Amino acid sequence: MATTALERKPLIEGLTDGTINLEWPERYISIAAGVKISLSGLKNIFSSPLTSILKVGAGGYLITRGLTGHCELYTQMGKNSTEPVNVNIRSSFTVNKPRQEVYEFWRQLDNLPKFMNHLESVEVIDSKRSHWVLKLPADVATVSWDAEIVNDEPGYAIGWSSLPGSTIDNAGKVRFKDAENGEGTVIDIVISYTPPAGGVGTALGHVLNPLFKKMVDEDVRNFKQYMDIDGTENTLAGTKADYPHAHSTII
Repeated sequence: MATTALERKPLIEGLTDGTINLEWPERYISIAAGVKISLSGLKNIFSSPLTSILKVGAGGYLITRGLTGHCELYTQMGKNSTEPVNVNIRSSFTVNKPRQEVYEFWRQLDNLPKFMNHLESVEVIDSKRSHWVLKLPADVATVSWDAEIVNDEPGYAIGWSSLPGSTIDNAGKVRFKDAENGEGTVIDIVISYTPPAGGVGTALGHVLNPLFKKMVDEDVRNFKQYMDIDGTENTLAGTKADYPHAHSTII
């Protein structure tokens, strides 16, 4: 979709560096809220002067924020445009189990929370669809969505994607191949997600990137240990030094 001149430029020149990082719906809300707060402050300027001055100041900021389309807080969080933030996390590691066994364990999706600590639960609905509940860092909240298997190559690959309307657009692919030395299985994982639409969601994407990478690092180590000990123990503690073949990157 073509970007209009109004979207490319702030409504008030000279009040910002020209960086537009607020989408129009959020700009409208910011202006409306600013006007309402400012009028409330002016209405009580004589009865509560200090509170009124604070309200007028806050209202003025929101109005300016909406008119310019620029939020300095978002800039500090790394959001410098209205483009959505797409995050791709790639991991590769080796486990000491046969390829088919590893595939079958992973294909039973409700096994995933056994080693993915950031997953609260995965409920299998049918042969393709499942319901996922994700714990955000520090357990501040949970996010859930429905997903479906979009690619299934028994013994070799599994691909999944969130269903339309999900809070977080999520997709992933995991491939299994025999290790070069003939012992164990090499697992390659790519997980992609897009945070919720809107300025807040895309700004949070920049903040959460390193946190998601950390969670994936931990889950990779957990999965390797879980499979290497036959899944017979529930303790999944470990350090990076314990798993020299595991690594993940954000791409």
